[in-house]
Amino acid sequence: MATDASPKYRTPDFHPVTPSAPTTLQHDGLEFWQFMIAGSIAGSVEHMAMFPVDTLKTRMQVLGASCSVQPIGVRQAFNSILKLEGLAGLYRGIGAMGLGAGPAHAVYFSVYELCKEYFSRGDPNNSVAHAVSGVCATVASDAVITPMDVVKQRLQLKSSPYKGVADCVKKVLVEEGIGAFYASYRTTVLMNAPFTAVHFATYEAAKRGLMELDPESVSDESLVVHATAGAGVCGCDRFSSGSIGNVIDTIVRKDGYRGLMRGWIPRMLFHAPAAAICWSTYEASKSFFQRLNDSANSDC
Repeated sequence: MATDASPKYRTPDFHPVTPSAPTTLQHDGLEFWQFMIAGSIAGSVEHMAMFPVDTLKTRMQVLGASCSVQPIGVRQAFNSILKLEGLAGLYRGIGAMGLGAGPAHAVYFSVYELCKEYFSRGDPNNSVAHAVSGVCATVASDAVITPMDVVKQRLQLKSSPYKGVADCVKKVLVEEGIGAFYASYRTTVLMNAPFTAVHFATYEAAKRGLMELDPESVSDESLVVHATAGAGVCGCDRFSSGSIGNVIDTIVRKDGYRGLMRGWIPRMLFHAPAAAICWSTYEASKSFFQRLNDSANSDC
């Protein structure tokens, strides 16, 4: 009796499937414009939320310089602004920061991500690559933020002679020339470059360490991880001055070495929450674009 070799009795073809390693959301593969938008959102949210503290920091430095008795405290500066100018006084110059923070952070984070991909060569633990990428990011972004930072600081002062952003830009261009907007660029880069190198290397290391404490968080890179890692290092703050040596000499000659520490309390109050807001917003935006890309690819 012949054996029935019809298809229904044949053994199904077997294709072994190699178990894949658990996938993690790495935020890689985003388009350049997606990094820029994520960075722009992060920078705008951070600086808009923390602007009153930034104003207090600037006012404390100026008021302290004009006070020969004792340094001005946070409460004194805050009460002075509310009494003389009202709540609006805390937001003088916010328009300039609004115009500068978005583009500057778009450049900041997109350049960092591209450089990190290039220098790390696929090694997520390459701290040197993170540090070098941070330096590249600050050189590029400072070219964007420095002019608006100059405008912001001039508008933040109570005795500011300018009516607004446009008026300040126009008068500075006419009276001092375009070079006035970039007078502090070289010094700003020199001050920010080492800070940013440590900043990014520390953030990446802190993020990895926090995620290793709870492996389950690796799958979604929770907001708590990014906020905590960001707050553990300095925020996306900017420094500005004309000449390092000249500024230090002037401050020490007039106020002594304590003058160099003026405004450190609001600066510390600014750093941790600013960094937490900045990094968590940035990573959340990247996660959104990652899910958007995954959804688009699955539909293809």
